[in-house]
Amino acid sequence: MIKPPFGWSNVEVPAIGQGTWMIEGDSDREKRAVETLRLGLDLGLTHIDTAEMYGEGRVEQLVAEPL
Repeated sequence: MIKPPFGWSNVEVPAIGQGTWMIEGDSDREKRAVETLRLGLDLGLTHIDTAEMYGEGRVEQLVAEPL
């Protein structure tokens, strides 16, 4: 995974992250989302973007599964 320096800090961050908006919903969508996150983590993903307003906490539960 390409990790360019971030701004003035020169901290290396991944060039690609995974967003989690609207990954909750029916069971098929949630299953695919968890599988996608798991694959990303297996491939070196280190940045997952989420927020407490996404699915009223359900998204954090889904993100926790592959972690």
